[in-house]
Amino acid sequence: MKNLNEDIKSGTFRPVYLLYGEETYLKNQYKNRLKNAILQEGDTMNFSLYQGKGISARQIIDQAETLPFFAARRLILIEQSGFFKNACPELAEYLPSLPEETILIFVEDEVDKRGKMFKAVKQKGRIAELGRQDGRTLQAWILGMLKREQKNITGDALRLFLEMAGDDMEHIANELEKLLCFTYGKDVIETQDVQEICTVTTESRIFDMIRALADQRQKEALDLYYDLLSLKEPPMRILFLIARQFNQMLQLKDLREQGFDGGTAASRAGLAPFIAKRSLAQAERFEKKELLQAVQDCVSAEEAVKTGRLGDRLAVEMLIVKYSSSSQVL
Repeated sequence: MKNLNEDIKSGTFRPVYLLYGEETYLKNQYKNRLKNAILQEGDTMNFSLYQGKGISARQIIDQAETLPFFAARRLILIEQSGFFKNACPELAEYLPSLPEETILIFVEDEVDKRGKMFKAVKQKGRIAELGRQDGRTLQAWILGMLKREQKNITGDALRLFLEMAGDDMEHIANELEKLLCFTYGKDVIETQDVQEICTVTTESRIFDMIRALADQRQKEALDLYYDLLSLKEPPMRILFLIARQFNQMLQLKDLREQGFDGGTAASRAGLAPFIAKRSLAQAERFEKKELLQAVQDCVSAEEAVKTGRLGDRLAVEMLIVKYSSSSQVL
């Protein structure tokens, strides 16, 4: 991100950019900042947008070869093309000869770093992986936004807000906007304000479900599952989040057994510290072999759904029943 900020500040741009990773908020922020810095405001003649799979590489190349109209640069934005997961040799071979007047920006969720497209962009331009931010970064970001609004927040309220909002910056921004509106006229945001206005994320409900599983509170675990279904949350996404939570706990438990402290374990597992702290507390409720079996059972449940042996809703329900039963068989 530092290099992107320097390019935007100096007005010196690379011929091609690749923005990728999980953090949609950051990808959108830098995509728009680059666009606004590269083109003059309102310049639609020299801007082209391509979105989704099935984009023609030849069409992009033809557009790139077109001289800008009464401007110094032409900008082509390509979003979620799949070029960095599936081979696009024609475009990869073209990038080294990209005209100096043309700038390409690719925005992708996933990439193959071994692929020709990734290597071509790395050689010709700039690549920025925009993933989930750690707890310290998120806290600084939130405090910065509050400062601009001339607001303060108590330490307990900030910690609760992060627990409830999760680590998705788009969701955090939305929840913070609601919180600012709710506390209009107040100088300091307090814990009660957060409790009254902030929405509990799907991930938080999954976390509560895992806690209910560990405590063998089967009714509560199933009630949380049915709540998620009533909110139109797809069963397979719920299964994915359950599997991810079990896998995080397994990783953290293994790292702690290796002697790493909580902060180092969080860093090695690629988790924000406040998320790792919660997951470590959950992991203490399970034996390591139980967590390993749980991860394997999640994989088996997914396979059962994909092969048609079980419906998606039932497969997840059976998993919840098994791990919330005091007589579970491992």
